[in-house]
Amino acid sequence: MSKFIYSNFQGRSYEVMNDCPDMSSYLSRCHSCRVERGCFMVYDRTNYMGNQYFLRRGEYADYMSMMGMNDCIRSCRMIPMYRGSYRMRIYERENFGGQMYELMDDCDNIMDRYRMSNCMSCNVMDGHWLMYEQPHYRGRMMYMRPGEYRSFMNMGFSGMRFMSMRRITDSCY
Repeated sequence: MSKFIYSNFQGRSYEVMNDCPDMSSYLSRCHSCRVERGCFMVYDRTNYMGNQYFLRRGEYADYMSMMGMNDCIRSCRMIPMYRGSYRMRIYERENFGGQMYELMDDCDNIMDRYRMSNCMSCNVMDGHWLMYEQPHYRGRMMYMRPGEYRSFMNMGFSGMRFMSMRRITDSCY
């Protein structure tokens, strides 16, 4: 079971063991947290919106300001442990259009590997993935669980291109 403690290391804290779409009612302001078990995505807006950050076991005393989080954690999503195979199809255009490539392992640069300059949609068939806006797993990220993602622009990532992808494996836990 995953366990995420949302606190400012002074005074009040709030413990989360599953998804929480709105944390602002528990603590009005917070810039630090501790993950005791598992992995979480934290978001700077409610309902899993806004900038996303991947957290694994550890203490994050001032992680939010270090990573450029606007205010504080507003929602979080637990990433379930997964030990099966990984498979994701990435597409050059929205609605699964243009070039398509299937990934079963990490890709640190889609331009180098596939000569693909843009990824605008994807279909995650197996596993949980992190997609990054820059090569070599840098920049803003987005958590992808199994499902169809027809348009990253419609998901609020209008000016963002994804250039690298990484599996969330058991080594992350």
